[in-house]
This record gives sequence, C-alpha cells and structure tokens, in this order.
Amino acid sequence: MTTKRPRGRPRKDPAESQAAPAQALDRGLHLLALIASAGASTLSDVALRAGMPASTAHRLLTTMERHGIVTFDGDSQHWTVGLEAFRIGSAFLERTNLVDAARKAMRRLVEETGETANLGIANAGDVVFVSQVETPNPIRAFFPPGTRGSMHASGIGKALLAELSRERVERLLESRGLPEHTAQTLTKPSDLFADLDATKARGWSFDDEERHSGMRCVAAAIFNEHREAIAGISVSGPTVRLPDARIAEVGATVRNTAAEITEQIGGRARRVL
Repeated sequence: MTTKRPRGRPRKDPAESQAAPAQALDRGLHLLALIASAGASTLSDVALRAGMPASTAHRLLTTMERHGIVTFDGDSQHWTVGLEAFRIGSAFLERTNLVDAARKAMRRLVEETGETANLGIANAGDVVFVSQVETPNPIRAFFPPGTRGSMHASGIGKALLAELSRERVERLLESRGLPEHTAQTLTKPSDLFADLDATKARGWSFDDEERHSGMRCVAAAIFNEHREAIAGISVSGPTVRLPDARIAEVGATVRNTAAEITEQIGGRARRVL
C-alpha cells in the first residue's frame, strides 16, 4: 500500500546530492528573495523560477520554515515570508542612521562639486540642517546642525515640499506664509507651485539666492522604504562658483547622491517623471 504524499510536499529526488552548506545558504536566500518579490508562491512556481528541483526547493524551504523565515499555508499551498524575516529586516532599519549613512556620500559630493554639502529634514514647517561637510574654499555656506530655515527659500526645503500633495503645501503656506528674505524669494504661491512642479519633474531643486543674496543651493530628496521623502541633501555655494551653466550638471550629481543614500538606508526612490 502506497502512503499518500501530502500536498505541497514533493517526492525526494534519489539522484540529488547534498549541497554544500555555502551553496545551500545561497540557494535558500535566492528562494527567500523570490518569495518576497512574489508576495506568495507555490512550491512548483518558486522552484521553477529558481531553476532547481522541487525537492531541493522544498528541503530548503522547510529548513527556513523551522526558523520562522518562511511560512507554509496548507490550505492555499502557498509559501510566504515569515515573521522572523521581518524582524531581521527591522533590525537593519533600526540600526541605520541617516546622518551616518549620508556622511561618506556627502564628503564625495564636496569633492565632486567643490561646494559645501548639507543634510536637512523637515520639522514644524521649517527645514532643519542636521549635518554638513564644508568645502575648503574660502567663501562658503555655513549651516551648523540645528540651524532652521524657511522651506520655501531653501533648496532642501523645496525638494521636500515638491514631494507633498498640493493640499499639504497649501496648509503649510496658510500657517507659515511666504516671508521674503531676498529680492529673489518666491513670495507668490503661484510662483512657488510652478517651481515645485519643475523640481519634481527633474528630481532636484534650485535655490537661486532666495535665502541669502549671492548664494545658491541645489538639492534633492532622500526617501524611505515607503517612497516618502524624509530628508534632503544639497550643495551650497556662492553664485560665482555656481553659475547657470553648472546648475543642471550639479543638480544631476546631487540627485544621484540622494538616490545612493536612499538605497543605503533601505529606501525606494520616486521615479523621476
């Protein structure tokens, strides 16, 4: 009498050799990534996508199941990512510090552009600078950690505003207004919204002497795992060293640096329109 094989449990492949531990780990991680990308997967589907026998995939999955890395639903016959995998991923997010993660990229940004690099976040309607790497050039922008600025007159501020809905920006304008700092400050909502549309389309913002006369700033947003803008990075310097001819090139460099930091903290960048 033949014993009935449980659904979702394949017959053992007698010709299959035992994989070396490193190879087994590599295959197991590959299966986990495939299941995570699919959300849920049957044994046959994930084995086919991984290019391995179902018996091998099942052996690896059951090992991970014992550790809570994956789970198996007997009713649907689907494998899904387990709670322990979530806890492991959460540990990464908890230990990741934005300032520390950005520091190396900021230093390289200074080397590439020759200007001061800044890191800032939004807080209570202002942009707050949390880190800076200064240029060795004699004339430079200086924003020590904790310095606050108007979001509408800041490269980082406008990069973050561009990622908000129009309604949220309008509510912010109602409470904060558009105070004038220089003759270049955008003090009309229509001008600001046009600027934010351009910022979102190209992926970087431009502060054209809007906070300090003679100083320009180019910035881009940094995103978390939900594609939410949580911070911004910028380069600031005198207009004479950031002429019109350099702005687009610097903007692309800053945008790429922001994307690099986004990846380092486990974030997902918004796709540029």
